[in-house]
Amino acid sequence: MYLKSIEVQGFKSFANKIVFDFHNGITGIVGPNGSGKSNVADAVRWVLGEQSAKQLRGASMQDVIFAGTENRKPLSYAYVAITMDNSDHQLAIDFEEVTVSRRVYRSGESEYLINGSPCRLKDVTELFYDTGIGKEGYSIIGQGQIERILNGKPEERRELFDEAAGIVKYKKRKAAAQKKLENERENLVRVNDILAELERQVGPLERQAEKARIYLKKKEELKTFDVNMFLLEMERIDRQLQEVKENYSIADRDYQEAKESYEQIKTEYEKLEQDMAAEDEKINAIRDEMSQSAVTKNKLESQIEILNEQIRSAEHTDEHMQSRLDAIDHEKEERISSGKTYEEEKVTLDAQISEIEEKKKAAEEALQILQTEIARCTEGMEKGKSELIELLNSKASIKARQQRFDTMEEQVNIRKAQLNQRLLARKTEEADLDSVLAEYQKDLDSINQKIKELKQAGLSMEEKSRDWKKKSIETTHTLEETLARYNKQQSKLESLKNIAERYDGYGNSIRKVMEQKEQNKGLLGVVSDLIQVEKKYEVAIETALGGNIQNIVTEDEETAKKMISFLKENRLGRATFLPLTSVDGKGNFKNMDALKEPGVIGLANTLVKTEAKYEGVTAYLLGRVIVTENIDFAIKLAKKNHYSLHIVTLEGEYLSPGGSMTGGAFRNNSNLLGRNREIEELEELISKSEQKIKESRNRLEDIKTAQSLLVDDIEANKAELQEQLILQNTAKMNVDRAAAQKNESENVYAGLIAENHEIEKQLQEINDNKAKISEEIEYVKNRESQIEEENKNFQQILDAKSADVESATNAVSQVTLELAGIRQKAEFVMENLTRIQSEIRRFDDEREGVLNEAKNAKADVEKKRQDIEEIKKTILNSTDYQKEQENALKEHTRKKEEMSASYKGFFQKQEDVSKKIADLDKEIYRLSSQREKLEEAGNYQTNYMWEEYELTLHAAMELRDEAFSDLTDLKKQIAGIKDDIRKLGDVNVNAIEDYKEISERYGFLKGQHDDLIEAEKTLVGIIEELDTGMRKQFMEKFAEIQREFDKVFKELFGGGKGTLELVEDEDILECGIRIIAQPPGKKLQNMMQMSGGEKSLTAISLLFAIQNLKPSPFCLLDEIEAALDDSNVDRFAGYLHKLTRYTQFIVITHRRGTMVSADRLYGITMQEKGVSTLVSVSLIEAQMEREEEKAEL
Repeated sequence: MYLKSIEVQGFKSFANKIVFDFHNGITGIVGPNGSGKSNVADAVRWVLGEQSAKQLRGASMQDVIFAGTENRKPLSYAYVAITMDNSDHQLAIDFEEVTVSRRVYRSGESEYLINGSPCRLKDVTELFYDTGIGKEGYSIIGQGQIERILNGKPEERRELFDEAAGIVKYKKRKAAAQKKLENERENLVRVNDILAELERQVGPLERQAEKARIYLKKKEELKTFDVNMFLLEMERIDRQLQEVKENYSIADRDYQEAKESYEQIKTEYEKLEQDMAAEDEKINAIRDEMSQSAVTKNKLESQIEILNEQIRSAEHTDEHMQSRLDAIDHEKEERISSGKTYEEEKVTLDAQISEIEEKKKAAEEALQILQTEIARCTEGMEKGKSELIELLNSKASIKARQQRFDTMEEQVNIRKAQLNQRLLARKTEEADLDSVLAEYQKDLDSINQKIKELKQAGLSMEEKSRDWKKKSIETTHTLEETLARYNKQQSKLESLKNIAERYDGYGNSIRKVMEQKEQNKGLLGVVSDLIQVEKKYEVAIETALGGNIQNIVTEDEETAKKMISFLKENRLGRATFLPLTSVDGKGNFKNMDALKEPGVIGLANTLVKTEAKYEGVTAYLLGRVIVTENIDFAIKLAKKNHYSLHIVTLEGEYLSPGGSMTGGAFRNNSNLLGRNREIEELEELISKSEQKIKESRNRLEDIKTAQSLLVDDIEANKAELQEQLILQNTAKMNVDRAAAQKNESENVYAGLIAENHEIEKQLQEINDNKAKISEEIEYVKNRESQIEEENKNFQQILDAKSADVESATNAVSQVTLELAGIRQKAEFVMENLTRIQSEIRRFDDEREGVLNEAKNAKADVEKKRQDIEEIKKTILNSTDYQKEQENALKEHTRKKEEMSASYKGFFQKQEDVSKKIADLDKEIYRLSSQREKLEEAGNYQTNYMWEEYELTLHAAMELRDEAFSDLTDLKKQIAGIKDDIRKLGDVNVNAIEDYKEISERYGFLKGQHDDLIEAEKTLVGIIEELDTGMRKQFMEKFAEIQREFDKVFKELFGGGKGTLELVEDEDILECGIRIIAQPPGKKLQNMMQMSGGEKSLTAISLLFAIQNLKPSPFCLLDEIEAALDDSNVDRFAGYLHKLTRYTQFIVITHRRGTMVSADRLYGITMQEKGVSTLVSVSLIEAQMEREEEKAEL
């Protein structure tokens, strides 16, 4: 066996992943001071289980994680793995190659792994027992261990010698045995206390149990008598109930017939009442008609008198109307004559008005024309005068402007000539600047494009890095959660399996019987192991099974009988057995309708899964128990079936036949049914967790590899980006300088161009203004001439029109006066015409009214005479109708009297039938009450039988004893038994079970007590045996180490003597060890009197002596020869080669003698500050030479 490799990542200064590959022989690890060489030794010590941060040169365990540098961020974890070649199987593990690894996170979580599988520190320690490898062994020797060997107290050196002597594992076993012995003794004390308490309880419980047995026997006798008395009472009740039912049937039939008769009489009676009511209505109607007829006749006679009077009045009024018509006609003729005169006068006046209006209109039009012309001429003259004044002012202003523009034009032309010369010079300079700027800009664009690509690549890499980091954190978190869950599940599974194997939760007798399962194949198992139940039904099924859950199922009765004998012989208690050959409860349940009720889930045996051969057992135990969803459904179902069913709810409430209810909170959570299910679920969960852990670890390795590659790419990208940024700055400076020059030139040129444009614009404005001024001057001259000509014409027109206006005004005034006089006459004529026409219409209306009135009066008189004739006929007819109505009234009165006689007979018949119905109703009520009382008595008897004995009538019939037939005798015997039970006083029925339970518990604890005594003896023997073996082995090995130490000491020192001594007066297994050395030519002395080099060489001699006697597979030495001079280093190196036959050496050194002797070298340096890396040995040698030169200077 040898060390093949060490893998380090994130540990102390090893930020990057580094792998050291090793071979047999001596491998040297070299490097300058502070390069991180000793961190390799710390890494190996740490992965082997070092728990002290101080031993690893830190303050806390988080200090071993790479803390970061100026350029690097801190890492979140440290990881170290060592791989051993185990082809000789020196390690007790079935692998040719063994990798032990350890990982710690900044959060404090850590883990150990052996070949990738999580393990405990204890597993790592035990793996390397007796190999010399380990944090306490002699396979890793650093300067600290040398110091402890040299300067430590004698007892502090003890661990090294124990490891060399091979007694470390025995010491650990002894410590474990002592701890176990202490636990066993503590358990023994507790068991003794419990046994003492149980012994105090057993005696009283035994007496109570005997009393309870007598009580139960009396109760069984009482049950026999009660059942038979119950059956006799039920027979009596049935006979009386049958008789009552027959009488009730007869009375009910008579009652129905009487009711039918009553209904028939009632119908006839109601019809007669309706007929009598109809006759009353007819009589009343005839009387009303006769009364109305007499009233009508009187009214008609009065009406005839009124009409005769009206006729006489109309004949007198006709003479007066004729004289009125003659007066109206005379007045109308006079008004018509006056109207014609006024109409003729009106026509004449209208003609005169039309003629005069025409004259007025013509005069007004002539005047309007003259006035318009005069106004136009006056306005034109005023306007011309105003315009002439404005033109004169404008003319003076225009001449002044003309002179100013001439001066400006001369000055601008001079400026333009100077500007053209400056523009030509600037144009030439700008062309040169464009060429330079274009070249600089091209270089800058190229660099910018490169930087953009590098930044884009960098962003992409950073994004990938964040993604990988996020994935790493997520995967690590997932792994940690999965590991925690896995460990918890594993622990729980082991606990459950141990509980299941020991049959914890079962009675002592059950456990003892099941221990015989291997010897008795007929033992099939306890009920809880043979059935499977869904989790939601577990509580219900366990409640339904009750104590039966611990019943033992056997192949046949013979096996059950054998086990019962076993329990008796060994006084192990009692158990219930269910032989498959005799137990079969199939088809016991008959009330299938109950399964269809709301809230019913089904029979309990249908809710469990088991092998076909056990179905009879499950039917026997559960086939009569109904499972409901909750207690409300259970109560309804129990009531409906008269409390005759076994019902259990999903929450564990139990309703027994007879109505008793059991429920409440469970005192423990043993859940025997759910145990196997939970074990299977845990095994499946653990399998999934293991797969998930493996996947997470593989994923983490992939992520680390990807991150490492990505970091290299990011660093390369950053270096190239930095180089391009420097080039960019240079190019920007060139472009900015050229651009500034070009901008300056462009600004000057633009200013010149702008100035030139301004000059051109000014010249154009001056020329435009001069042209406008010429046009304005010409316009003013022409306009002056036009205005003078217009004013001359206006004056001539005004002179000619003035006389015409005056004559036209006089003519208009004369015509207006004449027209007003004629219009006044016309209005007077119209008023008279309107008045006359109104009076004529009034006379016409009055005449027409008089004529209509006369005409209507004649027609009215004629009509009244006709009405009088009609009324007389009506009076004659009403006299005949009155006689007919009197005859009809007599007939209807006779019929009503006949109906009244029949009505009195019906009433008497109805009263008789009603009385009969009332008598029958009372009889039915009496019989019904009697029946209810008998049924209540029967129910009382049935309920009593159920509540007391859980027996139905059918079940009680099976217990019928024909010898019991006298009720009186039965009552006497029952009273005697009840008196005997009363004399027993208070009885604890549970005492039988309690006594049984405590007896079993006492027996179990007594067995445990004996086992603990035996275990104590065994452990004491083991400790003594270990002590004896360790003392013997230690003394033998210590003597060998003494001899070998003296031998190696002489070889390394070239003479002298080395001695090891045990500290006296102490236990040989705990005492300290003194080292005494005598270098050549010196007196014998202890370690404190020696020089530093002598101390180091003495300690090395001891270590080499141990390696000679018990070689470790590999040995890592961390600068232990640092204090030696060159000659001693050569001796040290030479002796190393002797030891390589059995031990592989990894030597951390900076001494040339040791380097020369090494078969191969690894160089470690810090090319990046704070980060250790592997480099070529030549580079290391150069660095070390520089350090040596500095040291010499």
